[in-house]
Order: sequence, then structure tokens, then C-alpha cells
Amino acid sequence: MLNDRIKNCFNKSVRTFINILPIIVGMLLLTSLVMTIVKDNVSMTLFTGHGSLDAFLGASIGSIAAGNPVVSYMLGGELLTAGVSLFAVTALIVSWVTVGVVQLPAEALLLGKRFAIYRNLISFVAAIAVAFLTVFTLRLMG
Repeated sequence: MLNDRIKNCFNKSVRTFINILPIIVGMLLLTSLVMTIVKDNVSMTLFTGHGSLDAFLGASIGSIAAGNPVVSYMLGGELLTAGVSLFAVTALIVSWVTVGVVQLPAEALLLGKRFAIYRNLISFVAAIAVAFLTVFTLRLMG
């Protein structure tokens, strides 16, 4: 009896994985494409130095070009070295990891459309808030 339940669960898991596999492959390919385009075409002149606009732009770029946290830290360091504001870099790093516009179809399929949209919107706003809180905290600390 227990073996039958385990087999059924395993078979369901395998079928679900097979059904989701094309979406995951598409998501990975689209993420790679976006990363290549963003990496080659984003200019440091995109960021104005105005905190609100930089945070919004950074969060927007990070939302589209979702990726690995380790890579985001290296990218953030390079952007800071190039003179991009801390507002933009912080928003980009946070949204890079928490928001996933490219992954939205897969997330909506697995977790529900409403949940996926709300989670991404809340994470986007939170990325901007974290950027402001980070900069203001660092300014208070001197």
C-alpha cells in the first residue's frame, strides 16, 4: 500500500517535471538572451544620478535581467566602480534576485497567476525601498 502511494507520487512528479521542462528551457534561453542584450547595450549614461529615477531604472533592469546572486554582486561592484549611483546598484541587485519578469510565465503556471504577479510587484517596490534605506543608512553612519 505504501509502495503504491510512493510510486504514484513519483510518477506524478515525473509527469509534472516533463510538462514544465519546455517552460524552464524557454525561460533559461530568454534569460540568457536578455542578459546578453542588457550587458552589451546598457550605458552608464542611462543612470542620471537622481536617486528616485536611478532606483527605478536599476530595479527595472534587474527585474528583466534576473540572475544569480553571486553574479549580481560582481556586476554591482563593476557598476559602482564605473560611477553608477548606489541607489541604482542596490535596486538592481535586489530586483535581480527577487523579481523575475522573464520567469513570470513559469511561476504563474506553478504558483498561480495572481500570486506570481503580486509577488513580483511587491518585490519590485521592495527593491526600490531597500535601495533608499541602504543609502540613507550608510549616510547616517557616516
